[in-house]
Amino acid sequence: MATTEHTPQDGDEPEEMSFLDHLEELRWRIVKAILGILVGAILCWIFIDQIINGVLLRPIIAINNTLGPGQQPIRLQNLKPFGQVFLYMEVAFVGGLILSVPNILYQIWAFIAPGLMPKERRYIRWIVFFTSFCFLAGIAFAYFVMLPSALQFFAVFGTNAIENNIAINEYMSFIISVMLGAGVVFELPMVAWFLSKLGFLTPTFMRRYRRHAIVGILILAALLTPGTDPVSQILLTIPLVFLYEISIGVSAMAVRAKQSGTTS
Repeated sequence: MATTEHTPQDGDEPEEMSFLDHLEELRWRIVKAILGILVGAILCWIFIDQIINGVLLRPIIAINNTLGPGQQPIRLQNLKPFGQVFLYMEVAFVGGLILSVPNILYQIWAFIAPGLMPKERRYIRWIVFFTSFCFLAGIAFAYFVMLPSALQFFAVFGTNAIENNIAINEYMSFIISVMLGAGVVFELPMVAWFLSKLGFLTPTFMRRYRRHAIVGILILAALLTPGTDPVSQILLTIPLVFLYEISIGVSAMAVRAKQSGTTS
């Protein structure tokens, strides 16, 4: 069934849509988001060897190259039949998901757009840009800061009588979970902006409960860093505290913008 999609432009009044129209709009937004993931996964599959060898395995190779005499290198093993096949497929899917984050965010905001004021709809592209930037910044921070320190701690800890042989799927799960987790928590300023615009959060509230938030950040860092590696926990806690302070400023800006829009 052919459909005509209408995304409100600046200054347009949102058209009245029935419940079925909303469902149809949601369906097409989901389809476009899934297509974006598939396109990204296909693109990652084309360069899958470069992604596996040049990106995901590079941290462990770099750590092994820095080990001194008598220190055992970390060895990766495939323990399942067709294990590498499924591993490559998983990496391609996760890579496609990461590449399509801007498209996914745009589809979400485009679906919400008809319910926003004309002034608010003008900022959708900027919202998508900064949300995507925060997510990718979190992934970059995890890859270049958290993972090397965590793997270095793991490589030199313990006795040489025990070999560090890791199943490749466990290693990849560790790498992917840390990067995606960091990407999500780096969205804190955008979450603060959104909740402040809705009236659920204020900078006064965030300042009052700053100490409680720091305790929560420590717990969150412990949950997001696998194992008991204190180095990774500290490295994740520091930027989270910094992001919380930024979120207070972002919340204040959102509240001021909301108040000025109400009085104008």
